[in-house]
Amino acid sequence: MSTKSIYKQSFALFVTGVLSAIAFSGSVSVQAQTESQPSSPPKFTKFQPGESKIPGKGSPFKPSGLRQSEKPTGGRRGIPDGIDDRVPMLSHDYPWSTIGRVQGTTTDAQSYHCTGTLIADDIVLTNAHCVIDPETHQLSQKIQFLPNVINGAVSNRRDIATVEQVIYGTNFTGDNLSNQTNDWAIMKIDKPLGRKYGYLGWKSIPPAALINNKKQYFFVGYSGDFPNPNKKGYEYLSAGPGWTAGFQAGCSIVKEEEGILLHDCDTAGGSSGGPLIGVIDGQPYIVALNNAEIKNRRTNQDIINLAVNISFLDKLAGN
Repeated sequence: MSTKSIYKQSFALFVTGVLSAIAFSGSVSVQAQTESQPSSPPKFTKFQPGESKIPGKGSPFKPSGLRQSEKPTGGRRGIPDGIDDRVPMLSHDYPWSTIGRVQGTTTDAQSYHCTGTLIADDIVLTNAHCVIDPETHQLSQKIQFLPNVINGAVSNRRDIATVEQVIYGTNFTGDNLSNQTNDWAIMKIDKPLGRKYGYLGWKSIPPAALINNKKQYFFVGYSGDFPNPNKKGYEYLSAGPGWTAGFQAGCSIVKEEEGILLHDCDTAGGSSGGPLIGVIDGQPYIVALNNAEIKNRRTNQDIINLAVNISFLDKLAGN
């Protein structure tokens, strides 16, 4: 899928910047290509306010047999300060187990990937632009969820799930601001993977409170520029970029403008749909949804990254 420059006029602070939705990147490995194909594309439904669509009230869930770990370990694009703080996400423990790679195929048979997170037994959260082409408005013809992919592999190939239904916030035919603030999608998969891998909860926190808690969030995403197997110490990650998630701790939500959250977590193409996570009362919760970046048009330097306010999940759950 292609992406387009959008919403620049909504950010007076960044007159010289240009926003591009984080692109789908990374080649598709044989592992993903050899999975059985669904007989038909997912069913797509645009969200209608007032309708309850997903179970739960935003509480996290860790299966009793799954360990929990604070440690996830066992390119310059989307990196505002120019320093890449990401490390490989190598843990099969909770909550890292809940995050996976969204693998899609477009109407013209092109492959792409994003990031997704389990938020219920069979529900995955990602961006709308990970299931709908923002320029052509075409819907993806095939979408799969590969849970907790590390170095191109899942713990059990039978756990690769097919997306059966998608509920999305925008099909990118509205105005720029609404397209940005509604760039979310939830996907119903054909396997209750949350029972095995667990799932994250979410917390709708006022933007002012998010901004005041500086360097308190962490981010996980399958960026198409990470990891570089040619980098010293990463040689064993032979599956290549986009096949092991990058993890960064201590990033911040720095500003809110017109309902859009600005953050400084390190991102790149493929990390769209990745969760910004906060630890609240000792438990991990999604507090925002990464989806885009602002770049300086003249220098191509990254200025800041954007995220979707997570409050839409309360509406979906009927809270």
